[in-house]
Amino acid sequence: MIIMDIRENVSLAELTTIGLGGKARYFVSGATVDELKEALLFAREKNLPVHVLGGGSNTVFADGGFSGLVIQIGLKGTEFGKDGQVAAAAGEVGDEIVEECVRRDLAGLECLSGIPGLVGAGPVQNVGAYGGQVSDVISQAQALDRRTLDVVSFSNKQCQFGYRQSRFKKGDQGKYIITGVTFQLRPGGGPQLKYPELIEAAGRTPTLLGVRQAVLKLRRSKSMIVNVEDPHSRSCGSFFVNPLVSREKLAELQDEYEVPHFAAGRYAVKIPAGWLVEQAGFSKGFRQDGVGISSHHALALVNYGGTTKELLALAEKIQTAVEEKFGIELEREPVVVSQS
Repeated sequence: MIIMDIRENVSLAELTTIGLGGKARYFVSGATVDELKEALLFAREKNLPVHVLGGGSNTVFADGGFSGLVIQIGLKGTEFGKDGQVAAAAGEVGDEIVEECVRRDLAGLECLSGIPGLVGAGPVQNVGAYGGQVSDVISQAQALDRRTLDVVSFSNKQCQFGYRQSRFKKGDQGKYIITGVTFQLRPGGGPQLKYPELIEAAGRTPTLLGVRQAVLKLRRSKSMIVNVEDPHSRSCGSFFVNPLVSREKLAELQDEYEVPHFAAGRYAVKIPAGWLVEQAGFSKGFRQDGVGISSHHALALVNYGGTTKELLALAEKIQTAVEEKFGIELEREPVVVSQS
């Protein structure tokens, strides 16, 4: 029997990058799979709801806190195998893995530089930026079945990845805890750049290190790197997902607007959510109560000393305005955790 350090009345705001939320009734950090199992059994015995927390960069807790058990992922360990295979535990810091892979001349993760959060969030959200996403390089995800407590593995195909989506976020939401991820990278490979802004920033003959540095510079200029000295970085990053719409819907919009868009498969296009937000009347720097839109990024909703209630009210106001003007429903990207 593992004796776990289960604490009570732990502040959740301090565990998130946006700095919002009340207290968790119970909190524990699981450093091993066995500890995760024990934590789940503890919650089961007390009939408690469970929320699994990673780095807190994509999570918003209720002002009233969480009435159950918050389990923070503390699994550590990274193995660099042959032929570009990298196995990382879910509790490893994502950007530290990216940095080490770039140092080892392993291509595939460099565009994800500077993204806050832990490795385990990658396959859940299909984390991505600047034209890259983890589904491009994940070969396998390991997980703990929360019901049976069995450890299972999923191939890339079995993860059912989509744009900012996976089986772990939709169909199997709340069923598994990601415990580790195996990446298949390209030893000695060059960067494969798709995003116009990054192509321009990286220069004519980009290296992996050059791309990483360019991404970090771009993210820093948009307050998209967590920095206690930058008040605009007190956010969850992009609060809304870039919507995918049919080409028919695009043609309908283009009758009235000059809509920026990018191809997203044969039948769909991606419209920048930031453009929709600004066109709906919410410019960078907009403030409402104690929250607002970053002065540096139209998709970042920032905590300037406000509350979760105020944040969600602003988000809803933006969503309503975009839907009324364009007929497009913006999807929130961060996980909003209710009190119970």
